[in-house]
Amino acid sequence: MKIAVVCANGKAGKLIVDEAVSRGHDVTAVVRGENKTKAPHVFIRDVLDITADDLKGFDVVVDAFGAWTPDTFPMHSTTLKALCDALSGTATRLLIVGGAGSLYTNHEHTQTLSEAPNFPDSFKPLAKAMAKALGELRARKDVKWTYVSPAADFQADGAKTGRYILAGEEFTVNSKGESVISYSDYAAAMIDEAEKGNHIQQRISVLQK
Repeated sequence: MKIAVVCANGKAGKLIVDEAVSRGHDVTAVVRGENKTKAPHVFIRDVLDITADDLKGFDVVVDAFGAWTPDTFPMHSTTLKALCDALSGTATRLLIVGGAGSLYTNHEHTQTLSEAPNFPDSFKPLAKAMAKALGELRARKDVKWTYVSPAADFQADGAKTGRYILAGEEFTVNSKGESVISYSDYAAAMIDEAEKGNHIQQRISVLQK
């Protein structure tokens, strides 16, 4: 399988590349500068400059973009739109590294995790920006997208357990009452989804067992 990982030099991107390479996939890192991943192929491109020709021939494109400052939060929408526009009408699937704040906390899907009283105020602007991007993504019927939300506690340096729970749109906890996953286990779940392609135009979520 030919997989491109956009913004591959980030923490999540690197581990997604590692996972895909370890399974024998043909992986290309899309980065803005020096390639810091294990991908055997690389092309240097800002995500906003990616074209349909750049992504031609890939089975899956993984969007690992992340923005962490208030002035860059809107780029969650603009970068995702750029990738969707480049993939519009093609058979290439787009998998997005999403956020947990937009997961629903009720069966009616009227309340989200970011609206809960104990959700940290410092994360609310980021959650709002990512939720906006997800809402815009849902309107795209011309792209084979899958949005993958991590658990609430998304641990960059957490150990890889090799076990995770695949959930849906609603905030879910494990048998210990925890919502946690390491970046490594998340990367494994992402490549599992890349291989299986079971959730086209859906948002899914993953958490540690």
